[in-house]
Amino acid sequence: MLAVQKFTFNPIQENTYILYSDNGDCCIIDPGCYFEEERQQLKQFIESRKLRPVLLLNTHCHLDHVFGNKFVSETWQLPLYLHEAEKMVLSFAPRSAEMYNLPFENYAGDMKLLIPGETIRIGDEELAILFTPGHSPGSVSFYNQEDGYVISGDVLFAGSIGRTDLPGGNYDQLERSIRTQLYVLPDETKVYSGHGGGTSIGYEKNNNPFVRAD
Repeated sequence: MLAVQKFTFNPIQENTYILYSDNGDCCIIDPGCYFEEERQQLKQFIESRKLRPVLLLNTHCHLDHVFGNKFVSETWQLPLYLHEAEKMVLSFAPRSAEMYNLPFENYAGDMKLLIPGETIRIGDEELAILFTPGHSPGSVSFYNQEDGYVISGDVLFAGSIGRTDLPGGNYDQLERSIRTQLYVLPDETKVYSGHGGGTSIGYEKNNNPFVRAD
């Protein structure tokens, strides 16, 4: 089993996730910890449960999802995993952050590529990599079939979808991603989004005002 722990960080109220297995291995997804107390909250949770971080993952690289990349990488000696198309988004993040008056030091270490269709392992568990662009050019979602949930980043929210007016955004592409990659998952699949509360695939298929199931 891969348990899910959510933290809501930074002034943009981004959801950071730790997924951890029974053997103590864990991955950190979209560390948005901006303030020192947020970084320590993340670290204390990991240390208090004697977890071993083995992966640093970004669903996409908008500023609020990458504030803590450098901290996580340096604290646990982890390279960053992201989709190839997000490298440019990551490089632009500090400039974008200046517009929000949220300066930060960007990650500048090794980058490993997430390949859609492949799986990544945490302990004895697997996450499938789903390619879900539209909110950003290289957005991915992480699907845990065994435990029945998907980490959707800013692709799908409870009652909403990701914005597409940022550089690299595309509404038609986002709608196609939701229909072909997320709405094909079992209705009972829990959705853990990059902002706000959780939902389910079935609920969004029937009720989401932006993208409903055909």
